[in-house]
Amino acid sequence: MIQAVQDLKRLREISAVVVRHGFGELWDRARIWDVLGRREDAQRPSREGVRATTARRFRETLAELGPTFIKLGQILSSRPDILPPDFIAELSHLQDRAAPMQVETVFELIEKGLGRSAHELFASIDPEPMASASIAQVHRARLASGEDVVVKVQRPGIEEQIRSDTDLLFYLARFLEGVIEETGIYTPTGIVTEFRDAMLLELDFENEARNIDEFAHNHADRPYVVIPKLYRDLSSRTVITLQELKGVKLKTALDSGDSPGIDRKQLARHVLEASFQQLFKDGLFHGDPHPGNIMVMEGNRIGLLDFGLVGRLTKQMQESIIVLVLAISLRDPDTVARLLYKVGVPDQRINLHHFRQAIHDILDRYMGRKLSEVDPGVLMSELVDLAMKYKIKIPKEYAVLSKASATTEGIVRQLDPELDITQAALPYAKQLLYDRYSPASMSGGFLRVLLQLQGFLQDTPQQLAQILMDLEGGKFNVNVRSDELSRLNTNVKALGILLFTGMLASGLIVGAFSLAGRASEGVGQTVWPLAALIGLSLAAMLFGAALSWTLLSGRVKKISLRRFLK
Repeated sequence: MIQAVQDLKRLREISAVVVRHGFGELWDRARIWDVLGRREDAQRPSREGVRATTARRFRETLAELGPTFIKLGQILSSRPDILPPDFIAELSHLQDRAAPMQVETVFELIEKGLGRSAHELFASIDPEPMASASIAQVHRARLASGEDVVVKVQRPGIEEQIRSDTDLLFYLARFLEGVIEETGIYTPTGIVTEFRDAMLLELDFENEARNIDEFAHNHADRPYVVIPKLYRDLSSRTVITLQELKGVKLKTALDSGDSPGIDRKQLARHVLEASFQQLFKDGLFHGDPHPGNIMVMEGNRIGLLDFGLVGRLTKQMQESIIVLVLAISLRDPDTVARLLYKVGVPDQRINLHHFRQAIHDILDRYMGRKLSEVDPGVLMSELVDLAMKYKIKIPKEYAVLSKASATTEGIVRQLDPELDITQAALPYAKQLLYDRYSPASMSGGFLRVLLQLQGFLQDTPQQLAQILMDLEGGKFNVNVRSDELSRLNTNVKALGILLFTGMLASGLIVGAFSLAGRASEGVGQTVWPLAALIGLSLAAMLFGAALSWTLLSGRVKKISLRRFLK
């Protein structure tokens, strides 16, 4: 009962702020006032408020509503697939600041999170916080060994507050979703659900610790990138302790112009190379690489900070990005359209001709320009915007990558305007393609396909037999023409032939790989690889011949399942 009263009070507070910033029409259309009742403090916006841009009023609304909504805005600022560019730019200015906690409270939270008192674990802790945000507070500290560290401590009650606020957000989203047809492919409830999941993950400092470990492993052989050392024994779900990186924030270096000891061109290459390594090799990239999250260290090394937001790319995603870049460089709108349609999730059938033409119009604007004059981040953002217009939902990994890439390119162009970003990416793209289509990778992929095919051929006859038994037993009431039964019988026989041939070919392949594995044994260094090659060739020829025979003889034909079960 108490919680219900508190929720109603909070809903009224939210409503008053929403109306004050000029978004009352949403509440009117959603009939939220029928639940809350109008209040005197739900005043209409001033003239100045009305004149402000919608994006600015949206940012001011979130800022006034507090920590949960500020974090929502920050997460949305990395999602160009959800919001248009002017909103993205406006939300990037949201500042997450909060009144600092007393140092005694910090000590209590450290003891609660780590199981021992702060005085036992640290030689000293600076009472003045380095940063104080809505989720956590950061302090400098020193270990007994003399190492300088930073300790991030989660605010008490923040998880409960975020859960409560997101529950209210979900409640409001359902109202809006029921009356606003413009919600499109990104429904309000879907956005709130995704935000809640992201926030709860960010509240788990152990997840951030895992990200740091993975980044440290990936960058271990890259001396120009520094990942802060994680102190596992001084970290938990609510406390995390990291090495303090010595240097200056990249934002400070950019704002101050030429700084002594900083080679801007070399720094630009390091930022770009780190980004390309994450994109094309690691498949794990920093989701928020703004200048405040990058340290400039001695020797023009870069130190990465804040690993709460990261993106992950599968091999297939990496390949799609390469193909997209190549298609753009070749001004091939058909391939770009097919790829965007393939990686996305269309909300409805689209006119592919119009979609291709729209992409053609975008690419036309870049005709005649050198690759060095094309800003890949801006171009990618335009394509994401176009996908939104046609209601093609782009996976969030691509959207986060688009924003992160645009941020990185902006940094690089500030540091070294002459650096050709596209040309610098080519060696990484070529290496990724080589790794994908190398003999070792191809043979492994071929074997996986054959194993999958073998499983399919093993299962299909049994499944078809079960269907026939069910039909024979009268378990289906269907009308089947005799020619379809005849076709089904023919297909069963053909699949039986393919099954036998596939199993025989698989046996030859397994034997061939076994022979190849003995290649290091004495005289077999020449004989065994040759025998393996012959075995693989026979397997491919045998299976290919059987497959061709069945297809060309018309034995495998498609069955209309709709007609079959009509």
